[in-house]
Formats: sequence, C-alpha cells, structure tokens
Amino acid sequence: MPEVLKAPLVLEFPFTRSLGPVQSAFLTGLRERVVLGVKTGDGRTLVPPVEYDPVTAEEIRDLVEVAPTGTVTTWAWNHEPRRGQPLDTPFAWVLVRLDGADTALLHALDAPGPDAVRTGMRVRVRWAGERTGAITDIACFEPYDGDESPRSTGHSGEFENMVTGIVAPARLDYVYSPGRAQTDYIHALSEQRTVGERCPSCRKVYVPPRGACPTCGVATAEHVEVGPRGTVTTFCIVNIKAKNLDIEVPYVYAHIALDGADLALHGRIGGIPYGQVRMGLRVEAVWSEGGRYPDHYRPTGEPDADYDAYKELL
Repeated sequence: MPEVLKAPLVLEFPFTRSLGPVQSAFLTGLRERVVLGVKTGDGRTLVPPVEYDPVTAEEIRDLVEVAPTGTVTTWAWNHEPRRGQPLDTPFAWVLVRLDGADTALLHALDAPGPDAVRTGMRVRVRWAGERTGAITDIACFEPYDGDESPRSTGHSGEFENMVTGIVAPARLDYVYSPGRAQTDYIHALSEQRTVGERCPSCRKVYVPPRGACPTCGVATAEHVEVGPRGTVTTFCIVNIKAKNLDIEVPYVYAHIALDGADLALHGRIGGIPYGQVRMGLRVEAVWSEGGRYPDHYRPTGEPDADYDAYKELL
C-alpha cells in the first residue's frame, strides 16, 4: 500500500471591519500612547472598552483614561511562540488589570522565564516604536518595579485623525492528510485514471472515494475505475476571476457524472463556448502534460445523454 499523503495547507483572508465611537477612540488612543476605558452606569471601568454594558446591555460611551501600569491577575507560559504572536521568544500570556480599571486586558508579558512571572506582579505597557492605531501598538507588557502608577492626564478620548477601521488578517496553518481512500484516488489521477470505491451494501460507486459509504455507513475498499467520459448534470458560469487561477472569465464549472460513478464531481468545461454548455452534454477529461489531475473536460461529440440517465445524480 502506498504511503498516505499529507501536505501543509494555509487558509488565509483579511477581515475588514469598521469601528464604532468607543473602539475608534480606544485604538486611536493607543496610537497616542493613551489607554482608555469606558465607565458603566454603576461606576465600573472596563478595559478594553465595549459599547454595551455586559451586565445591563446599556449603551455606554463615557470614556476615561487609565494608567499604563497594572497588576497580573492570571498568566500562562508560552514555550513556543507562533507566527504573528507579539514576541518571537518565549513569553507569558497575561491578564492585566490596569490601574484605574475593573477588568483585565489580555496581552503578552516579556519575562526571562516562567519563574519570573507570578499572579499579583506589577507590570507596565511597553509601547511599539511605530504605532498605527491597533492593539499591537502595545508591543507587550514588561515587569515594573515602581511603587506608583504614572499620573493620568484625564484624556477625554477626543483625537485628531481618528482610526475608523481596521484590517485583521485571519490565518490557519495546518497539515492535511486525505486518508487512505483519497490517497489511492490521487495516485490514480497521477496515472491519468479516475478510481472510485464501491459500497459493499448498496453497490454505489463514489468518486472521489471517502473510505465509507455516506448512505450505508459501511467501509468501502473495492476499487472501481470510472470514466474517462461523463455527463454534465448541472453547471454555473463563472464571471469573477479568482486571484490564484490563470483562467479568463467567463468560464463554466460543472458537476460531471463520470460513466460508472454514482456521484458527480466538479470540473471545468473547455473546448466549447460557455453559452453552449448544457445539462446532458457528454464530456471527457483533458490532461495537461505532467499534470496530476484533469485540466478540464471537453465535449466528446456524442449525442447528449437522456435526462433519465442522470436525473438521480442532480
């Protein structure tokens, strides 16, 4: 049996959001080295600030300045920092209740080791050298031996050139393994063959194979070669160009039921004007030189398949 495949994958996209008046003032304040909280109706000061009281749901906008010093309320040591984290050397994640605040702010603490961190220790903000109006304007926290916190200027939260929106990149790095069934399927594709697996109970052939029948729930292992020809069951016309695909729009992406399969797979239709693609069109795989999967499917020239021949695969 060939070795099961695996590959590193990255899922990444930018998330853009606008800011309300409270978050706008908070992030603009960080740019100006000012930490702002918001005061609730019962006198609590929340840092980081929110727009609605988490207890009463009352809208709150009364901004108040708090000190850049505070006390660690709890912590956890990070032995192996990951990409994009505040520090590239081991550090502590800490919840810090800043002086003047009633809630704690999560950030990183730069410390030489876990023995140097404790609940109740005093810390202060280490500001980033270049600040843009983001939580990363606080580079991290650092131990603070001073007895008194710096005096507040009593800032009102009004600034020039307010930050009104942020772009937060979201990224997930992971290693994907397709498993035994799809590994066999991918190896067959590299030989320009399409292989599915037959369910021992209902006898349906699934392509791509999943290792188990989604209907009966039993394991599948019997290989069945299908295609190379098939029938277009449904399709759509793509008019928006994808950044990672060198394909000119418009083009057609279709569900194709390969001969001998009981499940339609995805494929691009080529070799025919997009306006002539239709349900029932008979197509065959076209492989690029050295390709490990079909580049696209093209018409075979056969008469269209009868609707009754593929209606169960829609």
